[in-house]
Amino acid sequence: MTATTLADRLQHVESSPTLALAAKAKALAKAGKSVADFTAGEPDFPTPAHVKQAGIRAIEANQTRYTPVAGIPELQAAIAGVVNRSCHTTYQPSQVLVSCGAKHALSNIFQTLCQPGDEVIIFSPYWVSYPPLVYLAGATPVIVETREEDQFLPDPERLNASLSDATKMIVLNSPNNPTGAVFDESRLKAIAEIARKRNLIVVSDEIYDQLVYAPARHVSIVQAAPEVRDHTVFVGGVSKTYSMTGWRIGYVLGPQSWIEGMGKVQSHSTSNPTSISQYAALAALTGDQQPVATMRAEFQRRRDRLVEGLNRLPGLHCTMPQGAFYAWCHVNGLGQPAAITATQWLDEALVATVPGEGFGSASHIRFSFATTLETIDEGLKRLGVWLAQHGVKR
Repeated sequence: MTATTLADRLQHVESSPTLALAAKAKALAKAGKSVADFTAGEPDFPTPAHVKQAGIRAIEANQTRYTPVAGIPELQAAIAGVVNRSCHTTYQPSQVLVSCGAKHALSNIFQTLCQPGDEVIIFSPYWVSYPPLVYLAGATPVIVETREEDQFLPDPERLNASLSDATKMIVLNSPNNPTGAVFDESRLKAIAEIARKRNLIVVSDEIYDQLVYAPARHVSIVQAAPEVRDHTVFVGGVSKTYSMTGWRIGYVLGPQSWIEGMGKVQSHSTSNPTSISQYAALAALTGDQQPVATMRAEFQRRRDRLVEGLNRLPGLHCTMPQGAFYAWCHVNGLGQPAAITATQWLDEALVATVPGEGFGSASHIRFSFATTLETIDEGLKRLGVWLAQHGVKR
């Protein structure tokens, strides 16, 4: 073995395609190119002023030292309170672990609850980091497809058919990245019943729970099926709801012993999340919520403009997302893999998107509408020209 040999666990792990395309788009923009960028996995709004001020006050008050590994008690209590009010649960502050973003929370979950040989059910299309995080924990992801004709909602029968004696866990993501699907209550109850009968752990990633567009309504599985709360971990964070992606605060709630186990893992990896960010997150959760409503309304305007525009272009088809801020566009009509199309769009039309291969589909491209209406209009115009130049017709 040489000094450059990488661990076997990395054989299934590649760099994030979302970050790679975003970096290339930013490099082109820095070089003076006018890029219509639809890659962003983060809101383009500023962090609310009262949240920023809370961070400043924390610095001025010298709240810049280590905190308890699981987070400051005030923030743990605030998180438990928010989830309990929205989901009608009874989580205690001690059942909350604050982490360095929701991705870190998910890593803690898989590292704590998975063993080598375990199988983890992941519905496709999926957020790009789920399979690598599972592999890094020594477990094996099992992909269960959802269908466009079902609005990308998970089919309980397909789920049931994919289970084996090695199945340990089911990962849910609603609202979903990349499809924008919002899982309905009856479907969640059906999944919960399967999990209960097979004694499976449910990981419910609800990072986009406040970005849902009427008439859709977000329901958590811990609300729809109280009987599985003792087998469920709830994942959330402030990144998307409060435009705080760079502050790196996520959290997980679940059974006490599981949370304590995750705390042990975190204590030997990152220790506590940034103290300043914790005080800012506390202000976000307990302060004025109007910025969230304002951002949600603007995202809905942008969603409608983008999806309606994409569906007017030849060769493209896009279902209307009910949550998050992504449009999942079907590009099979162009007769080539999504990765090739996305590369050509960036190189030839200066339209930056994320190909669907990293999300489990070579037939789709993800557009983020966390951008301005002007960018949306310009991007649609450029795509129309590109499609015409390539002879794509209805």
